[in-house]
Amino acid sequence: MTEPISTKNLDRSGFAELPWSRARDVLAADTPTADLTFFVATVRPDGRPHSAGVGAIWVDDALYFVGGPGTRRSRNLAANPACSISVRLRGLDLVLEGEAHRVTDGAELERVAEVYRTGWPVTVEGDALTAPYSAPSAGPPPYHLYRLVLRTAFGVASAEPYGATRWDFR
Repeated sequence: MTEPISTKNLDRSGFAELPWSRARDVLAADTPTADLTFFVATVRPDGRPHSAGVGAIWVDDALYFVGGPGTRRSRNLAANPACSISVRLRGLDLVLEGEAHRVTDGAELERVAEVYRTGWPVTVEGDALTAPYSAPSAGPPPYHLYRLVLRTAFGVASAEPYGATRWDFR
C-alpha cells in the first residue's frame, strides 16, 4: 500500500492534518464509477504547460489513465514523464504529482482493463487498450495506459473534517 514518508499540515485555520487514507479510500471507492474528471498537466518540449481532462482509475494503490499515441499528453510524457493530476473528489480537492510511465505488461494491462470495464467496454490488444469509444481527448484507439508514480500529493478538504495537507511519497 502506498503510504507517505512524510506529511505536512498546510492548514492555517487550526485544523489537523488530513490522513492520506482519506484521499486513497475515496479514490478507490469512487473510480471508475463516479462521474469524475481528472486533469493531467504535462510539459511540452518547449517548456510550456499542457492540460487535458481524462478518465482515471485507482487500481492496486496506483492511479492509471489513458491517452492515444498521437495526443499531446502522450507525446509530452514520452519526452518528459513529469506530470500533475488534479481532481475534485467527494469532500476533497486533490493534486497528485509524479511521473507517468506507460504500462505495456499484459497482466497489468488486463488487471486495469478489468476495473475500467465497470464503465467502459475496453479490451487489451497487444501492449495497449482499445474500445469502441472514449473521451474525445483520448484520441482514437489504441490507447496507451499510464501509471502515475506518486511523488507528492496535496489535499484540501471541502467537507468536515476540514484541513489542508501535503503528503510526500519518495
